[in-house]
Amino acid sequence: MITKIYRVKGTFVMGDSNHEFTKEYKATCEADIEEKIYERFGSKHGITRNQISIDSIEEIAPEEVLDPIVKEIL
Repeated sequence: MITKIYRVKGTFVMGDSNHEFTKEYKATCEADIEEKIYERFGSKHGITRNQISIDSIEEIAPEEVLDPIVKEIL
């Protein structure tokens, strides 16, 4: 399977405030990316899926990657 790089933007609720996030992941499809976001935010911040709002998932070119960890695996 061919993997692609995706940039995800959204917000999550923690306490009484909303926090914006931008993450980059390598995956085979957008559905996998959604699952990764829910899993990682849930385990790291202890929040539920309904506290996470994904605004956009876009495929990006390898040259556009900003995350140093994702750059390293390319």
